[in-house]
Amino acid sequence: MPATVVITRPLAQAQPLAARVAALGRPVEVLPLLEIAPLADSTLLQSTLAGLAGYALVAFVSPNAIDAAFAHISAWPKGVTAAVVGEGSRAALAAHGVTDANAHIASPANPAHADTEHLLQALDLNALRGARVLIVRGESGRELMGDAFRAAGADVTVVAAYRRSTPAMTPALGATLERLLAHPADWVITSSEALRGLLQLAAQLPGGASAVVKLQQQHLIVPHARIAQTANGLGFHSITQTGSGDERLLAALQSRP
Repeated sequence: MPATVVITRPLAQAQPLAARVAALGRPVEVLPLLEIAPLADSTLLQSTLAGLAGYALVAFVSPNAIDAAFAHISAWPKGVTAAVVGEGSRAALAAHGVTDANAHIASPANPAHADTEHLLQALDLNALRGARVLIVRGESGRELMGDAFRAAGADVTVVAAYRRSTPAMTPALGATLERLLAHPADWVITSSEALRGLLQLAAQLPGGASAVVKLQQQHLIVPHARIAQTANGLGFHSITQTGSGDERLLAALQSRP
């Protein structure tokens, strides 16, 4: 029997991928390692998005940022560039009616390299000098994008659109982790933060150190070099880097025994 595929994305993004993995004939388990929740107070988000037309560029860090923001956006303003890092975010924009046909969408030139670094390479940063730029993200995140825009001379605003957290240990979660760690599996990891949280959860299992070792022996499937580097630093050595997008992830799974 093929190894189970453990999908650790937030629930909304995990379920469609799980269906596609199951269609390949692979056993699949959804284990969200990041929980996405609305802001306790969305006043600042709403007031910022009300002035959307005043920005030259709006960068969304993830599909979750797009979905959370569009709860407060009735129509995308003309002349404002939307910047995204991956195909999942392009799909999220399209679900809200924003496509290349009616808006300028900037993204990495090579969809296989969907990350902030490649998005910045695809943008004409010099053209942003003196321009207003908005970054929509979770309550926390890397500062690379904002720092690069500021270094280019842009007037940068960062606004949180959602809360992100790792799940707390519960008896049910502990039992699930113990069951999954009892056998080799393919773990789909799409966030360094989620991987760190997974290690912390494993350390809380009975015989914590041995549970961590079992986890480090599992095979990881990751989309980006940055996550692969994090995984190596955390003691994982069986890692497949696929590039961005579900098609590449599914292709990697099909090549696995």
